[in-house]
Amino acid sequence: MNAAIYIIFGFLLFSIFLGIRARKGKSMDLEQWSVGGRGFGTIFVFLLMAGETYTTFTFLGASSWAYGKGGPALYIIAYLSLIYAFSYWIYPAIWKYAKEHNLMSQSDFFTSKYKSSFLGIIVALIGVISMVPYIVLQLKGLGIIVSEASYGLISPNIAVWIGAIAVTIYVMISGIHGSAWTAVIKDIMIFGIVLFIGIYIPFHYYGGIESMFKEIQVTKPGFLTLPKSGLGISWFISTVVMTVLGAVMWPHVFNATYSAKNAKAIRKNSVITPLYTLMLLFIFFVGFAAIGQVPGLTGPATDLALLKLSVKTFDPWFVGLIGAAGLLTALVPGSMLLMSASTSVAKNIYKVMVPTATDRQVSILAKWLVPVLSLICVYFTLSGGQGIVTLLLMAYSFITQLLPALLFSFMKNNFVTKAGASVGMISGVIAVAYMTLTQETIATLFPSLPQVMKDLNSGIIALLINVVLTVIVSLVTSKSAKSNHVNSKTA
Repeated sequence: MNAAIYIIFGFLLFSIFLGIRARKGKSMDLEQWSVGGRGFGTIFVFLLMAGETYTTFTFLGASSWAYGKGGPALYIIAYLSLIYAFSYWIYPAIWKYAKEHNLMSQSDFFTSKYKSSFLGIIVALIGVISMVPYIVLQLKGLGIIVSEASYGLISPNIAVWIGAIAVTIYVMISGIHGSAWTAVIKDIMIFGIVLFIGIYIPFHYYGGIESMFKEIQVTKPGFLTLPKSGLGISWFISTVVMTVLGAVMWPHVFNATYSAKNAKAIRKNSVITPLYTLMLLFIFFVGFAAIGQVPGLTGPATDLALLKLSVKTFDPWFVGLIGAAGLLTALVPGSMLLMSASTSVAKNIYKVMVPTATDRQVSILAKWLVPVLSLICVYFTLSGGQGIVTLLLMAYSFITQLLPALLFSFMKNNFVTKAGASVGMISGVIAVAYMTLTQETIATLFPSLPQVMKDLNSGIIALLINVVLTVIVSLVTSKSAKSNHVNSKTA
């Protein structure tokens, strides 16, 4: 047994201790458990929202795409930067409305805006359906990171179980407070480790970052640019746009927004975080460096690029630190996702179906749904085989279907009805599910289109269907409602 495994487990136990300790002095009612009593300042809001940036996807997906795809990988930096330009304007408005109406979940927002508990149920279901593959992504990444960083002493399956149990414990006990304090340790580690390995590895193997890219250009001409078809310029732009639109709709980001003390804390976070995302460049550097040092990785195995190169380069104790940082990138967002999903199910599905349920019963149910959802996600993690980026893109396509109804809700005279919003969301999700299961793309659905259009992100189709049906159904049902109102007055 080497030093790596002791360091990984040491940080795991410390994160559990920190997560449990975070509840000290607080009465864990649903508001305190899920949104921290709406008392978080700029630092905690930043750490919770940065958890969306630095997940296991950072360690594995970003380096994997740099290793296997080259130039197209830079879409990740583009969308993460643009998210915060969007969120600077939209999240303060969400926070203000949530505070005025005492909202605790994303579904609460839609229920209140459209005066429809049924729409709240739909939003909760879509949110949970979207969050499951995102949680699976965290657990899948955790299993890979711990297994590789422990030099195979811990199997990926056992690592998944250990991580799921750990996050379940401190989420049930401390809720968002546990996530916030664990995020403190995670971000400190991420900053130091990512910066170091991103600079050290290119210099160690190639003599510098410029030399590394020159060698890649010689051995793989054109690899660092966007191809003319497939992952080309139209794919890049459309994927960035679709991912930005989806990113602002994650239920756990709503919870992080609700937890803010004021709108100023949210705006500060939106200004600071794009600078933080620049650290992803150093993850890319490691992925690019791995091309010449650990060649031959294909398919899902490209997710191992960073870890295999780290094991080759560093002593076990430092590999243990990398593994521990990777572990925390799974625990923090995983905990937020589990908490958001359980809160939505308890408050926006169970409470609606059982209106006599007390606030205390809803709070207890939300906490006990955490292990249930954990088990479901563990099952899909151990039985699924999709790559990290594929899982992420599928989850984003689902959650993006909530965006049209959100944007319409901010109109001064919103013409969208609850029926229109419901039909739009459902149709969009069905379109995404169909294209995912059948592996249909714009190119296969419309083979006669020019290449630049065939390369567009397929999620655009689902979003267009969503918007069109939202508008049509809203206009029809709005006229019907007005007609019934007139008839009732003349009767």
